Amino acid sequence: MLQAATIEFLKELKLNNHKDWFEANRKRYENAKGDYLHLVGEVLAKVSKNDSSIIGLQPKDCVFRINRDVRFSKDKSPYKTNMGAGFSKGGKKMIVAGYYFHCEPGSSFVGGGMWMPEADTLKKIRQEIDYCFEEFDGIIKSEAFLKQFGGLENTPEITLSRPPKGYEETNPAINYLKLKSFIASSPISDEDLTSKELVPKIVAAFASLQPLIYFINKALE
Repeated sequence: MLQAATIEFLKELKLNNHKDWFEANRKRYENAKGDYLHLVGEVLAKVSKNDSSIIGLQPKDCVFRINRDVRFSKDKSPYKTNMGAGFSKGGKKMIVAGYYFHCEPGSSFVGGGMWMPEADTLKKIRQEIDYCFEEFDGIIKSEAFLKQFGGLENTPEITLSRPPKGYEETNPAINYLKLKSFIASSPISDEDLTSKELVPKIVAAFASLQPLIYFINKALE
């Protein structure tokens, strides 16, 4: 569980996203960061029992910086209003499929997969889906996956309007071959964030996602 003070800090940061406020509240930020790192450590300890690929990771290997990269953004707000952690082989900087927990009051979620991979990586994933569609279809239509996530995300932003090069519209896997990201997520309520059930909920969601993570990373290897 997270402390109520951590959630309150993020709520106030959203209303005061500028350096002067942040520096005046830096001690609160450090406490919130420590709280989040502790939670991530709890999750790592439990998930690594069933996923050997993340054994040895430390919380600092997973938690993203709160500072935003504003170089190419119209929004010049200096700080993220969330705390995020990526759990994957080699840590958050590795270009592989992994798990993700996003803590943002009103918009928290748990999920994972692979978001907008580069062209060569995307080609490998599509090829694996095409060659092993029965296996892939079984993963994303499993009872555990559907109950947790409802299916893969397929919003217009991450879906091609036409089949990718080399594939026909009649391909049985075409709805998935058109995807540019392979991700799934489910919401976490604000009440869950400060509940003792938070870690079990995150761990259960990651367990449902694990077969998809393995499938994608097998394609990359």
